[in-house]
Amino acid sequence: MGLTSALTTSLNGLALNEQTIDVLGNNIANAGTNGFKASSVLFQTQLARTLSVGSRPTTNDGGTNPRQIGLGATTSAIVKDFSQGSITNSTSPSDLAIQGDGFFILNGRDGNVYSRAGNFNLNSEDILTAANGLRVQGYGVDQDFNLVTTQLKDITIPVGDLVVAQQTRNITMSGALLSTGTVATQGTILATDATFTDTAGSTFAADPATSSTLLTSLYESGSSTALFSDGDIITFAPRKGGRVLSEQSLTVDAATTTLGDLMTMMDNTIGIHSDGGVTIPQEGGVDPQVRLNSSGQIEIIGNRGTVNDIDITLGDIVVDDGTTASTLDLPFTKSQTADGESTITDFIIYDSLGQEVNIKLTAYLESRDGSSSTFRYFAESVDDSDDDVVIGSGSFIFDSQGKITSGLTDTFSVDRADTAASNMQVTIDFSNLSGISTTSAGSAITLQTQDGSNPGTLSRFVLDESGVINGIFDNGIIRTLGQVVLARFSNPQGLLENGDTTFLEGVSSGSPFLVTPGNFGAGTIRAGAIELSNTDIGRNLVDLIVASTNYRGNSRVISSVQQLVDELLVLGR
Repeated sequence: MGLTSALTTSLNGLALNEQTIDVLGNNIANAGTNGFKASSVLFQTQLARTLSVGSRPTTNDGGTNPRQIGLGATTSAIVKDFSQGSITNSTSPSDLAIQGDGFFILNGRDGNVYSRAGNFNLNSEDILTAANGLRVQGYGVDQDFNLVTTQLKDITIPVGDLVVAQQTRNITMSGALLSTGTVATQGTILATDATFTDTAGSTFAADPATSSTLLTSLYESGSSTALFSDGDIITFAPRKGGRVLSEQSLTVDAATTTLGDLMTMMDNTIGIHSDGGVTIPQEGGVDPQVRLNSSGQIEIIGNRGTVNDIDITLGDIVVDDGTTASTLDLPFTKSQTADGESTITDFIIYDSLGQEVNIKLTAYLESRDGSSSTFRYFAESVDDSDDDVVIGSGSFIFDSQGKITSGLTDTFSVDRADTAASNMQVTIDFSNLSGISTTSAGSAITLQTQDGSNPGTLSRFVLDESGVINGIFDNGIIRTLGQVVLARFSNPQGLLENGDTTFLEGVSSGSPFLVTPGNFGAGTIRAGAIELSNTDIGRNLVDLIVASTNYRGNSRVISSVQQLVDELLVLGR
């Protein structure tokens, strides 16, 4: 019985050490496998054969201890070592390593698997994938590039394909304004030499024209020829501040187009700012505008500041009847010239589609007292969808030290309704302006910064420690493209190996806890790096020697039992 037990016990020992050698061999074989986690075998004793349970001490006897003979060992567990492997740099920005706890989540035909190996690359569909074709999972972004953290999806990085633009929302102005300059006291006033009537051969006094008079029924006083005919195209391009303004046109419809429509078109072209006298100065108690005055003249009342001075010369109004374009002989006489220290600047901002939007900004010295000076600005854009180029106005104040104290920021709107882009709301920052300049330098204002950009293509990407993927476009824009998500398990020892350096959720592993890198105990991400195998070659070789020695020891026991059995057989002869 004893010899048979010894054979069985030693046979178990052989099997256990074979298993240990298998595990050690697998560790050593995967010493170069990225993300590999080494294993070790734990033994435990089996039930012993009890010869005696022992006895208690008595008055005459000191008692005896149990007598048991062990029946060998068995495997209690094969334990994974999930400690951190060494991390080495790689040449690919898509290679990722986890510093700390957690697993990458990879999706394939059979669902999600988990891995520590971060050798990833972009496939032909711009999806971040592992070498075995499994797709890396994480959070995507919405159309505004905000992370959507409600569900996992494939990480997509469309390098070379994704094109975005950034709408301008904030601009900063800089420059120096001459606070000691001439204070503006008046704006331009121009009026036609002619007066108008709505009856051929009549006068304004007898048959006055009004803003409701149809253009095909509009006559200069004393004339029997209407100024316009049905189908005429009237083009208007005057000068303001010495610059020729962008022209606007009006098509005459005999049934609907009125003198009021013509004056509105002229007002919109010039870009006259008014607010009912609330803040923008009036001229003689009248708002800046284009109007039909009490004398029957078309009168233009402009804004103050020399850069806002208006000029209309012969040739600025052209009428095209479909055959011939000719200058409208309608002279204007200037009775008042705009004055006041002023400056002008032009710059470009961008709409939501990255299209350029031209902005003109003027500013003039509106008032001054013993301790401050006030400048008023006007903003205009020919790219505004409205016919009126006016998009905003406001004022800012400098103290006696030339520092801006009021009106540091303001907003203006640009309508883009006639395009596919969104309407724009832009905040303008004047805080970098100075109220100190010289007479020779005068006033100057310029665009310092703006946060918009023209269309750009995704050229490269980087990942930060939290797994957020930042796309860098060739126009300088940086956008969030997604975020790598990690999985943690309450008992990672319960995971099932699935090949390809991946694991499956096991019965005892617990459900995966999805976390972003660096949160809730998860490790951080290091981009452009790879986690190496955590196999300790030296230790495994030493363990291999021990296992080999144990194997030989168990085989020697079997050899000894064999010799004893042979002796018994000799006795039987």
